[in-house]
Amino acid sequence: MLFMCHQMAMKKEAQEKLKAEQLRRAQAVSDIPIIWILGGPGCGKGTQCAKIVEKYGFTHLSSGDLLREEVASGSDKGRQLQEIMTSGGLVPNAEVLSLLNAAVTRTKGISKGFLIDGYPREKNQGIEFEQKIAPADLALYFDCSEDTMLKRILARANAAEVKRADDNEATIRSRLQTFKLNTSAILELYADKTMTINAERDVEDIFMEVVEVIDCVLQKKQRAAKVC
Repeated sequence: MLFMCHQMAMKKEAQEKLKAEQLRRAQAVSDIPIIWILGGPGCGKGTQCAKIVEKYGFTHLSSGDLLREEVASGSDKGRQLQEIMTSGGLVPNAEVLSLLNAAVTRTKGISKGFLIDGYPREKNQGIEFEQKIAPADLALYFDCSEDTMLKRILARANAAEVKRADDNEATIRSRLQTFKLNTSAILELYADKTMTINAERDVEDIFMEVVEVIDCVLQKKQRAAKVC
């Protein structure tokens, strides 16, 4: 009985230490804006991310790029990830979150802000991100119709030197439907911090609205920092 009580006490202590560490990490980056960049393939979010980085000097972190960099590094983890992706499997969220966490930790001392591109892809990923890394200040959702995204993806595919077998209308529409379903759940859960941007306009018109939204977030963080 005493042994069981001792085990329970140790388990509770370990859980409390883990929570304290997660809180410490979150506080370490809480003064730096964290923005989730959401939008389907072909919505133009890559273009907008580049313009945001140029204007604000934020750190652009793409979950896809981080996975490819880890594979290219030749590490043991990279080889494991390559096997998963080559076989057509989905990389576990824990692995993606670990790469994002490491990237944020490496640059938090010098970064002016973080753009988390292509993550979360589903609501549970958002919950885990905020628990293990830090709360997001804003979710920028670049809204684009399925037909517009389809046209852009097909145009991009036709211009590519290497053709992919899954670059056909039926497969692309299926991917877009999955994206729409998952994104709807994210937008519903994080309605209070989501700003939807009409992404079917001129690039500069879109960016003007993006700047207004980001400036508002930065002003709020500055006011909050003064109060603290």
